[in-house]
Amino acid sequence: MRITGDGTTGGTPVRSDAGPYPLHGGAVGSARRQPESTPVGPVGDDPAPGQIGYRGPTACAAAGITYRQLDYWARTGLVEPSVRAAYGSGTQRLYSFRDVVVLKIVKRFLDTGVALQNIRTAVQHLHDRELSDLERMTLMSDGATVYECTSTDQVVSLLQGGQGVFGIAVGVVWRDVQSALSQLHGERVDTGETLVGHNPTDELAARRNRAV
Repeated sequence: MRITGDGTTGGTPVRSDAGPYPLHGGAVGSARRQPESTPVGPVGDDPAPGQIGYRGPTACAAAGITYRQLDYWARTGLVEPSVRAAYGSGTQRLYSFRDVVVLKIVKRFLDTGVALQNIRTAVQHLHDRELSDLERMTLMSDGATVYECTSTDQVVSLLQGGQGVFGIAVGVVWRDVQSALSQLHGERVDTGETLVGHNPTDELAARRNRAV
């Protein structure tokens, strides 16, 4: 899909397995995202889906951004926390696992010079898609336009056309964020309980201690 920031493509795009999908202010032929039906974070399965959030500093650490960037993107509506917004002093924003993935993708797009209005459209598209769609999605950009590819053939087709010069495999970003959050803390929305992430290095240390 081709993503443009003004909602136009100069014609009506047609979905085809032969080429990348043009996105224009939303997902072509995709349904509005439904509430999560499976846990989206790596911090255990006990809390109900959608009931785990990550505070700003944790989201920053996992996405590789500064708190100033996080705050600015929230205040300008680029990436807002979907679990809980900040209401007045003393309240903390809570970001979902999906939000943190989007934050990391936005950072990569900005670093490569993609136009902000195109990034905004891509962000909306990522929020509208089903979780299963994100895991197999690749976003590619030539700096001015963003495309969605869902197969290797589509990526190759875009590259052969000389249009795509930068690509983000959303599934890879997903796994990177999951790995980072597994070593950090989440929070239960209903109780405020801190959920300690599962740190693989702790498990290895424990195994070594048992072997001694």
